[in-house]
Amino acid sequence: MPRLLTTDEVDARDRLAYWNEAVSDAYVRLTCDAPDSDVVGDINVDSLATLELSRVTATAQLVRRTPALIAQAAEDYFLVSIQTAGVGRITQDGRTAVLQPGDFALYDSTRPYELRFDSDFQQYVLMLPGPTLRSQLRGTSRLTARGVHGTSGAGHLMIEMIRTLASDITVLEPAAAAAVAQSVEHIVVAGLSSLADHAAPEPSLAARREQVKAVARARLRDPGLTVATIAAQLHTSVSTLHRAFAGEPSSITEWIWAKRLDAVRADLCDPALRHRTISDLAFSWGFVDASHFSRAFRARFGCAPRAVRT
Repeated sequence: MPRLLTTDEVDARDRLAYWNEAVSDAYVRLTCDAPDSDVVGDINVDSLATLELSRVTATAQLVRRTPALIAQAAEDYFLVSIQTAGVGRITQDGRTAVLQPGDFALYDSTRPYELRFDSDFQQYVLMLPGPTLRSQLRGTSRLTARGVHGTSGAGHLMIEMIRTLASDITVLEPAAAAAVAQSVEHIVVAGLSSLADHAAPEPSLAARREQVKAVARARLRDPGLTVATIAAQLHTSVSTLHRAFAGEPSSITEWIWAKRLDAVRADLCDPALRHRTISDLAFSWGFVDASHFSRAFRARFGCAPRAVRT
């Protein structure tokens, strides 16, 4: 259920105290200071499956997660700030990431951190369960407070997906919401994976492969998804993407078809979607030919789509 936390109706002398409660309610326990002990802002909070997505718009402030606050509650989350206006600075683990609009960075609620905004700003903030991200990324302490730029690759995908998601989150069906949440997680992982080998001028093949998968997952429903369109989004060549997949058991195209077939099969098993035809579900996952879909489905699962539904 969407929530709005705003200082609009709060008396000026009470705003900073209110804001401290608001940021702790929306995220984890935090302390906030502001110039002249005054802050004006609002936080829009919504949930999407395992994720929480919020948009914070506010005036200058300094936000801290201190050891004392960490000791008060076992809040284990990773937070991802995606800057959309103004400049933000995230400090954790001895590093500081400076975020311009479109950039994002990760921080961990189990260790102290600091967020600094010297003027008006806006951010989207994703909250992901700590164990979920640790199961997908090694050495997360090396990836905190390191900016992922939004001009290309995963950063660009992230900001575009978040903007679209923010406008559509209230109308998504539960199954679609879960799929989108998973796609967002994969894009976060892809962006952070590219930081794992910071000394290399290009992402490792493993990191590039994860970027390809993240882009594909986010666009599985798009019938125009091809290896060429993925390469264009990642600002690289088709041959580079094929090299990244050289050690995989399937090609990029085969991997995309397999994920689409898995998604249709999940929808066929969902009682809430029984009112939709099999062709409608197939087309909603990027298939454009019913006969081709039926043959591919039978080849992958050994039975017809109708048999799965019944």
